[in-house]
This record gives sequence, structure tokens and C-alpha cells, in this order.
Amino acid sequence: MHSHLIPHKHPGCLDIMMALEECHSKGFIHKALGQCNDIKRQVNICFAEERKAMTKAHREVAMVKRKKMEESWKEIEHNT
Repeated sequence: MHSHLIPHKHPGCLDIMMALEECHSKGFIHKALGQCNDIKRQVNICFAEERKAMTKAHREVAMVKRKKMEESWKEIEHNT
């Protein structure tokens, strides 16, 4: 299995990843002739959607932390 196709890292893409692994297991010629390209594109799209969702979640957490930090700085400035 490819290192980037680790199931626990991409639970939402598991079905597509398994389909790609099955396609690759059919042999080199099958893979070399582009028979797996459509599935590979689907995997890439799925990974991009997961990355987009994770980025959004991380951004929201960062905004909350930043707001808390700014409030702390305002409190410090107000008290000095």
C-alpha cells in the first residue's frame, strides 16, 4: 500500500483507496496503460476535499485562539 493511502489517515476516502489498490493489483500493464487513472483522480479529489475540511477546522481553531490572545493583550494594556 502506498504511504499516502493509509486508511486511518483518510477514513472518508477508504472505498476509493481500496478500489485504487485493487486496480493496481491487477498488474503493471493494467496500471501502465492508464486503466487506474480515473480512480486515481477520484482519490486525489477526495484527498483535496479532506484537506479543505481540515484546513477550515484548523483555521477556526486558530481564530478562536487569536481572539483569546488579543483579548488578553487588551486586558494587559488596559491594566498598565
